[in-house]
Amino acid sequence: MSRTKPVAMPPAQRAAIFVDKDGTLVDNVPYNVDPALLRFRPGAAQAMAALSRRGFDIVIVTNQSGLARGLFTLDELLTLRDALYQRLLDASGVRLRGFLFCPHGVDADGRPLCVCRKPLPGMLHEARDMYGIDLQRSWMIGDTLDDVQAGHHAGCRSILYDSGGETLWRAGPGREPFARTTDWSAVEAIIARDGPPGQVPHPCTGRAAFAGRASLP
Repeated sequence: MSRTKPVAMPPAQRAAIFVDKDGTLVDNVPYNVDPALLRFRPGAAQAMAALSRRGFDIVIVTNQSGLARGLFTLDELLTLRDALYQRLLDASGVRLRGFLFCPHGVDADGRPLCVCRKPLPGMLHEARDMYGIDLQRSWMIGDTLDDVQAGHHAGCRSILYDSGGETLWRAGPGREPFARTTDWSAVEAIIARDGPPGQVPHPCTGRAAFAGRASLP
């Protein structure tokens, strides 16, 4: 009797919550790299814990043009990253799956000089490739319409966490959020209601798992 070779199945992709850092997960302190100034937005750490329990990976995606402007160094930003990782772990038990940043600026017309700066979806695509994320089952949470657009262009659903970061309100393709709220508990409730669910949580140990970043110049 002939036997066929078993077909290897690709690993199951995971769903993620992509979250902007400044003005969304933590208070917006412009160009901050001082860990002492990190303050979670009200309810943010608790929402991260609830979403993590639902099986979503938590991935930060943040524009950090202060690097291109020479306002802080890469080492200073990575020190802040490490502090944020530990603060979130201490506050909620959540281990970040990823921390990706765009170090680039914009041209004279305000257009990105790269493919990773939001509103472009480059950081989300990189996270997909690094961590095996299913973008269509994932969500983007941010305080500007650039965040919303980045999520939509990557294939995610996007929620505008309206903390005052959006001031221009430029309309355009992909800039209409799936939902808009000022409350992190509402963010968690929307995702719980409209899903889809993430997956069974897995242990995420060590820091290699969150060391990814968008390409540097």
